[in-house]
Amino acid sequence: MTMMWSGKRNGAAVACLWMAGAWPAFALDAKGLDCVIEPKMTVELSSPVPGVLDEILVERGARVSKNQVLAKLKSGVEEANVKLARAQAELNSEINASQARLNLNARVHGRTSELFKTQMVPLSEADEAETKKIVAEYELKKAREDKQIAHLELERASELLKQRSLASTIDGVVVKRYKAPGEYVEDQPVLKIAQDDPLNVEVIAPLSLYGTIREGMMGEVRPEEPVGGKHVARVSIVDTVIDAASGTFGIRLELPNPQHQVPAGVRCDIRFLTGESTPSR
Repeated sequence: MTMMWSGKRNGAAVACLWMAGAWPAFALDAKGLDCVIEPKMTVELSSPVPGVLDEILVERGARVSKNQVLAKLKSGVEEANVKLARAQAELNSEINASQARLNLNARVHGRTSELFKTQMVPLSEADEAETKKIVAEYELKKAREDKQIAHLELERASELLKQRSLASTIDGVVVKRYKAPGEYVEDQPVLKIAQDDPLNVEVIAPLSLYGTIREGMMGEVRPEEPVGGKHVARVSIVDTVIDAASGTFGIRLELPNPQHQVPAGVRCDIRFLTGESTPSR
């Protein structure tokens, strides 16, 4: 697939970058190199807990965003646990009762202390009043601690419920469905998602180019027909280990694809251009 490239600048993006002074007017090599356009990353989405699939909310080819819920497991028990935990967390009756008991015992203790000072009540009665006040303080403290624990139980129940939903970890497109509603899942993937903005452009370059291609350099990528067109990519990785058997090394470029006009999985031809990288888009 390697082909000869003309020195003429074609394509609006390339022309604009050259006119801006980002690239000089000549290519690193007159020859193009074979390359492959691949997704930035591919994720096989699986469930963190075993269960039966209740529904899958997307089909193959659907475009999804990060944190979007794509599938759900049956979760009736977990939903009930959340409702119960929320009800317990919202209860204030024990705190109110403990506060009322403390207020009462505090008043009794105050009156008893005054009477004890005038020797109108015995020491045992004053001591009992003080003890009841202290116990009431601990009861109120325990009621508040129980309230905090109830909130923690609600958080735990909510997190367990979240585990019954499968959310995307990237922006991308669904490329495969492995399961259907009603199937039991444990550690098997349910959906496969590919990130196609940006794309990776993988190149195998000859040893003769080693040292001349650096991170940040630009390349002009031409996907095979019928995709076609010219696209600007930036070198992101240059392998530092040479394959001795073939005398080659790997290069990866990052190709912005905000309109998703370039599909992943197509072959391409690339020509590296001298000069430093262009400003970030």
